[in-house]
Parts: sequence; C-alpha cells; structure tokens
Amino acid sequence: MSNRECMESLKQELENAREKLMNQFYVDYLSSLPNLYKLRSDLEKNENFTLLVLNIDNFKILNDFYGFIVGDFILESVANKLKQFFKTTPVYRVASDEFAIVLDKKMNFYELRDYLHEISQKISHFEFSYANTQIYVDSTLSSCSSSTNENIFSKVNMALKYAKEEGLKFWIYEDDMKTGNEYEKNINFAIKIRKALSSDGLIPYFQPIIDNKTGKIVKYEALSRLVDDCNIVHAPNMFIPAAKKIKVYDIVTKEIIDKTFKIFKDNNLEFSINLSFDDIINPDIYNFIIEKLRVSKMGDRVTFELLESEKVKDFKKVIRFFNEIKRFGVKVAIDDFGSGFSNFSYMTKLSPDYIKIDGSLIKELDCDKNAQIVVETIVSFAKKLGIETVAEYVHTSTILSTVKSMNIDYSQGFYIDKPHPEINLL
Repeated sequence: MSNRECMESLKQELENAREKLMNQFYVDYLSSLPNLYKLRSDLEKNENFTLLVLNIDNFKILNDFYGFIVGDFILESVANKLKQFFKTTPVYRVASDEFAIVLDKKMNFYELRDYLHEISQKISHFEFSYANTQIYVDSTLSSCSSSTNENIFSKVNMALKYAKEEGLKFWIYEDDMKTGNEYEKNINFAIKIRKALSSDGLIPYFQPIIDNKTGKIVKYEALSRLVDDCNIVHAPNMFIPAAKKIKVYDIVTKEIIDKTFKIFKDNNLEFSINLSFDDIINPDIYNFIIEKLRVSKMGDRVTFELLESEKVKDFKKVIRFFNEIKRFGVKVAIDDFGSGFSNFSYMTKLSPDYIKIDGSLIKELDCDKNAQIVVETIVSFAKKLGIETVAEYVHTSTILSTVKSMNIDYSQGFYIDKPHPEINLL
C-alpha cells in the first residue's frame, strides 16, 4: 500500500471515528432517539417550527414500583409508540421521562389547541404488557404559541408545569401567561430572602388582639415580614413560596420564632406565633421550639396558631405536638377557621384553646346574613366546648360592634391597629 493510500485509509478511519463519536453525543443510548443536544442543534438551524413536549406522568413511581428494568422497558416502549405515531416528524428524548416533537411549521394558538386536543386523545395514554402484567402509562403534553422562539424551552416547560399542577392533558404557553411573571417573582424573592437571612432583614411585626369586653390588649400576634435592600416591607404570602422552593423555609420560621421570643423576653406580655402543618412535622423546627420553650420559661405567655388546618394530613402528629408544648403552659389556636374546607371536627380532634374566625366571614359580617349564621354557629359550638373565639379582619367600628354583639371573645384587625415592627401599646 502506498503512502497516499495509507493516508487516505487513516483519514477515513478518523472520519468514521468522528462520526461514531458525534453519533454517541447526539443519540440517546436507551431509546436510540436523538437527544437534547441534537434538538438544540436542530432548532438553531430552524426558525419556523412548533415544539411539543410529552412528559410521562409519575414515572418515578412506576420505576420504583416495577423496578428499573421495567422502567427502561416503559421508556423504550413510549419512544417506539411516538416514532410510529409521528412517522417522519422528528422525535427526541430530552430527559429521563420526557420527549420532544418538532413540527415543521409555526402554529397559531387555535391551530395548536385543536392539534393538541386531537393527538392527546391518541398518545396521552399508553398500555403495555410486560411479563403478563398490564402497565398503564399516562402523559401530559405542552407547547408554545409565543410570537417568537426566544426562551422556547423555558416557555414550554412553564406550560408543562401548569398542566401538571392543574391535572390537564395539555397546556399551551402564551405571551400573556402570568406563569413567566411568577417564575421571575420567585427568582427575585429567592435573592431577597438569601440577602435578608444574612442581613437581619427577616423580622416579626406585631398586631394587637383585644378583649371585646374590656377593650384592652391581651396579646400580640407575631407576623413575619421581609425588608429588602430598598427598605420595602413584604408580607409572607409574597416570599414564603420562594423560601420553600429554595429550601430555607425552616430557617425563616426559626428566625421569626427566635426574634419574637427575644422581643418578649423583657416584658410580661402574651404573644402568638403562626405555625403550619409542615412546621409541626419538621423534626428540626419541632426540636427548636421545644428547646426554646424549655430554656425561656415563657411557655405560659405563648400561643401557637395552626395555619391552614384543612391541609393537616395526620391529626395524630398535630395532637402529639400540641400535647408536648402544652406541658410548658402553651396555648394553641386554630387560625382561619371557617375558610377552605375546615370543619367542626378539627375542634373536637385538636381541642384548641382558641379558634380564630376567618376574615372572609368577618369582613362583611354587619351586612351578610349568611356569614352571620355561620359565625353564630361557630361561636355557639365553641362555647359549648369551652373554646374562646377571636375575630380576624375587624376593619370598621360597625364590624367591631357586630362582633361584640355576637359574643365573640377577642378581636384583631386594622380598625384596632395595623401590624408594627415595635409593640404598640396603644
């Protein structure tokens, strides 16, 4: 073989090796479908397309239940079904349980809606047989009808997340969707929270609760606030969701509890602190609270309020927590009673010292007959059980007069006083 022939042969071998390497880089080994890198590469060369994403519902559960061998079988089977269904249309495996389909034209919202509705009837549910076992696999579709393909992956993923949360077969991202703003807000608050944790920006505000018979303040409720770099004060509904997403919610809770105890250490005033069911079942927060009560000797001045009681999944855990903190003289309250799906069984199961009647019932109590009937029932039932009642959202003198006439024991709201960073003795 001549030198020239040797060089040509070597060149061909290198080209074959390069092609094989590129093929490995761009192809998913399990399904033999092109992968995410190939999808990104293909989309860079194409401006006129519509991207669909199909995600297998609860794949982790299927994989854990049947085992990874069956899990791989499911992924291969779904890949084959999609290839058969879409035929000449490119199908990609872009994540463990996720596939992408690229249509060769840009669809408007209505075209895309009709198309997704049609194909969701055919490919959102798969049935496979493995070792004489029938396996049922459901999936969710998403796409985007945005005016541009900028950030297309983020947009389609937002639509997929929304469809999953709402239990829909598919969803389409539109430019006016609030989802993008929600993502941006969470990212901004994630930054604010991290800064606040390192700069003393998480603080409790205090709102007084009065005795309706005497008109005197009997307690202060501690409410968490975040003060950002611009000295803007944010309520918990603005930053708590982001705190949970970045997994610092337990730190936020402990910070507010710690600061509240320190503020009330040098006086004899009573105070209340809000806790969620997630707080109660979190061992770290549970131990922190018990230690705080043990060391401070302030238990007889503390009330813990259970938020969102309709989300309680295990009453036994809540009852155990209540029994443990009551050993230190602590009182307990059910917050927002009468909202959501809360019901009278909570009062009998949890035996609270107080129930706080939700503001949605109180805010128009002077003119809403139905609200009056519900509140009268709550108050009557509570009194028979020896539980005291608190009216939230008392924002006018008329509401306060109505609350008093209905024998509700305590009141709080903007008419009495707004939350302040300092204890306002009025």
